Amino acid sequence: MLRKQITFDTVREIGRSLSGAEEGTTYGSPALKVSGKMFACMAVHKSAEPNSLVVCIDFDQRDELLAADPNTYYLTDHYVDYATVLVRLARVQGDALRDLLRIAHRFVSAKTRRRSSVRRRQRART
Repeated sequence: MLRKQITFDTVREIGRSLSGAEEGTTYGSPALKVSGKMFACMAVHKSAEPNSLVVCIDFDQRDELLAADPNTYYLTDHYVDYATVLVRLARVQGDALRDLLRIAHRFVSAKTRRRSSVRRRQRART
């Protein structure tokens, strides 16, 4: 049975279902954002393989993905210090991509909320 090829259009379709998600660009590449912060985009760095997606995710979850399925998830030296993982769109399953995008959306949303909360407290002190 042939499976549907996953492209950024698939990513975009999944992203539209996430609360507050918006389309945009990051470094000229199509991206999904929440509160203006990117949570997924097509990889543009020359170290990434063609047709790879960059997804924001915490380091522990990234390590789990890399250990569980290195044929789908990978890193290059450029991305090691960032809370991201690279995803080979040709290899990822649709349900796994959907779960990963939900995780990334939550991760970036939580980071944004924490930053806003810190800024409010700092302004209240001054």
